[in-house]
Order: sequence, then C-alpha cells, then structure tokens
Amino acid sequence: MIDCKTEISQGRRFAFGQNWLRFGQLIDEERVARARRSLETALSTTDLTGRTFLDIGCGSGLFSLAAQRMGAQVRSFDYDPDSVNAAEKVRQEFAPHSDWSICRGSILDAAFVQQLDQADIVYSWGVLHHTGALWTAMEAACGLVAPRGTLYVSIYNDQGAESRIWTSVKRRYNTSGPLARRLLLTGTVLYLGRHYPLRAAVRVANRLQGTAEETVSRPRGMSRRHDLVDWVGGYPFEVASPEEVFSFCRQRGFELRHLKTCRGGIGCNEFVFAHGSAVGG
Repeated sequence: MIDCKTEISQGRRFAFGQNWLRFGQLIDEERVARARRSLETALSTTDLTGRTFLDIGCGSGLFSLAAQRMGAQVRSFDYDPDSVNAAEKVRQEFAPHSDWSICRGSILDAAFVQQLDQADIVYSWGVLHHTGALWTAMEAACGLVAPRGTLYVSIYNDQGAESRIWTSVKRRYNTSGPLARRLLLTGTVLYLGRHYPLRAAVRVANRLQGTAEETVSRPRGMSRRHDLVDWVGGYPFEVASPEEVFSFCRQRGFELRHLKTCRGGIGCNEFVFAHGSAVGG
C-alpha cells in the first residue's frame, strides 16, 4: 500500500487524519444525535438492526458511531492512520463494548477490498473524491454493496472553472508553510462570505483565535472550523456533476432513492442508491 505519511510529507495529500483527531475532541452526544438524524433522513429509517454498515473513509468515526447506535453491525476503514486512531478513540469512548471494527485500508487497494465482505449499507461521505482516482474508487464501492443493499455517497460538485481554481488552492495549501496556510484559510472565509463582509470578518477573527462557534454543532454534527480546514486543504481533489454520478451508478444496476444537492455551488452532492435487486422491493 502507498504510504499515506509519505504523501502528506511530500505535499501530495492533506493530513485529513490530523484534522479528524482535533475534531474528535469535540464529539459529544449532541453531535452524535445530529449525525444519527442525518443518517435516518437519508436512509428513510430509524432502525438498522440486523444490517451491516461499511464506512469507507471513516474519518473521525462519528457516522460509524451513529450507525452503530441505530443497531447496525459496523465495519470502518480509512487510508490515513490518524483517522483510524481518531475513530478508535471515539469507539473506546462511546461504544467500548460494541462489535464495531476499525482498520486501516484503501478503497484503491484491490487486494484489501477483495478481502471485505459485501455490506447492506456502503457509506462514504466526502471521501472518494479525495482518493486521487474517483471513478476507480466508486467502482470498488459499488462492488461492496450486497444484493438488495444501499450505496450512500457524497461527491464534490463540479463547478467547472471554479473547481479548477480550488484544485490549485488546495495544492498550494499542502505545499506551503503555516503562514501561507493561514492566509489561504483567511482568504477562503472572506471569499465564501463576500456577500456578507461583516459576518465574514467576524468569522475570520473567531477562527483565527480558535474560538469559532464550535460549541454549537452544524447539521450532521460537524464543525465549521474543521470543515473549513478540510475544504481548503482537501487534496487530492476531484469533482463530478450529479448527472455523472447518477449515470455511473445506474449503469451498474443502482437506482436513485435520495438526492440532496448543493444547488450548483460549492460543496458535496449527496446520493443514496438502491441496488438493482432492491428496486421495487
């Protein structure tokens, strides 16, 4: 397997795991409840008892935990060893006696993927576009869905020329030192808040002090500050239009059951697909 730490040290990959370790310190029951509600909404159920849940790129482990709380048998893996550590800390704190398993692995590692059992629910939120081979990763994820199972993914929206600019920003972030990274973060906040300059300035001040609104969790239980760092630094970076994702999955026997877009803007489009044998079931 390609060494994640080497890629990070060479500026070819963002240190996702370090960001998730820091975010993990904020996880509490309120964030878990928000994460659980988001899963319930997208999956149209409150109970996953008797179902297997595979979390590809588990990050902090928050959504693996949410699925475990819904009754699922959870298996999680991540390419970044720091993410594995972050998820393991969450498991130890919130579900120490569960059968939730966590390991290190890459969705692009064919030998590793071949060893995995298919799952009733394959979940990968905001991960596959950071592998450096989006469609290869999508192919592997589709193959891990059990008959009559569910594929739940989110992929960065294709904004055309603007997406190419963001790719350059992310590449620059990962090859820069602390000062340049801070400037890129500040510039991003100001750019994203350009229609509300006063509000954006306040956010810059708060985030630079590390005192942003972290006591209040976002939808899905996430953190504005850590999401910002993940967005600016998140490299490798690929994008896809909703139509491309839909067409790719339909050709592999999946039918769309849930869609939440970012309305053509920045961010992820969220998809839930039913496996072909589940269609109409």
